[in-house]
Amino acid sequence: MALIRKSDIAKMDAKQRKEKLAELKIELIKGSVAANRQNAKTKEIKRAISRILTINNKVEEVKTK
Repeated sequence: MALIRKSDIAKMDAKQRKEKLAELKIELIKGSVAANRQNAKTKEIKRAISRILTINNKVEEVKTK
């Protein structure tokens, strides 16, 4: 799992962000099942998910204005 930067997410279109979000959620579930505790990988996946959701919210906010 590579680090996902804000600039990389901003370059993605809506479809790519949606696919990446689904992929990260699946990876988070698999990681949670494998290790019954929070580790660095889980934390980074959660951060990446929040970054994608933040960008999505900003894009939606701009569209509604």
